[in-house]
Amino acid sequence: MFIYVFLLLYFVKGKKRERILRTLLTHSDGSLYQFLVSKEAGCSQPWTHSFLKRLKKKNLIKENQILDIPGLFNYWLEINEYPPYREYNIQNPLDLIKKTSLKYALTTYYAESLIQNYLFPSRIEIYIEEKEAIAWHKLLTENGLVGKGNFRLFLEDNHIFYHNIKKEGINIVSIPQLILDLLREKGVAEEAGKMLMAREYHDLISKI
Repeated sequence: MFIYVFLLLYFVKGKKRERILRTLLTHSDGSLYQFLVSKEAGCSQPWTHSFLKRLKKKNLIKENQILDIPGLFNYWLEINEYPPYREYNIQNPLDLIKKTSLKYALTTYYAESLIQNYLFPSRIEIYIEEKEAIAWHKLLTENGLVGKGNFRLFLEDNHIFYHNIKKEGINIVSIPQLILDLLREKGVAEEAGKMLMAREYHDLISKI
C-alpha cells in the first residue's frame, strides 16, 4: 500500500525548465539552436523560446552559447526541488543493480566515485521510472530491508535519463545532472560537484 502513497506524493511541476537546462549544459559547445533545444528537451518551441529569453535577461546565455556555467547551475539549484525517495538497506547493492533489467540511473556518491573518484561511496542513490517503482520495491525487499539505509530510490521526470553514461557496467546520470545532485547535497559532495564542474567546463569557465 505504501508504494501507492509514495507515487501520489510526486507531481511534476516546473520540469520543463530543468529539461532545457539539462539539455543546454549537456551541449555546452553551443551546437544546439533553439529548435534543437526544444526537440531534445521535449518542450514546445514557444515555451522554449520564452524560457531561453528569460535566461538571456539573466545574462546566463547568449543565443545558443552559455555565458555563465556556475550561474546556470546556481539557477538550476534555485528551481530544483529535492525529489521524493524511498530508503532501503541492501547488501552488495552494486551487484544488484548490475544484474537487474529495470531502468535506473546512478547519481551522487557512488556515481561520483566512478567518474571522479573523490568521495567515499557511502550511499547508493538511483533515479527510476515511475512505472517501475513497484517492481523496484519488490526487488529490493527480496534482497534487503525497508527503512533508513544505504540505498535510495528517487522518482523524477523521465528526462533524467537524457544522455546517461555507462561505466563498469553501471548506468550513471549525465555529467550535468551529477554535478547538480552533488551541489544539492552540500558539504563534501558540493565540493566534489564544484571540482567536477571545473573539470567538465574548464574552457568555458576560464573565459568568464
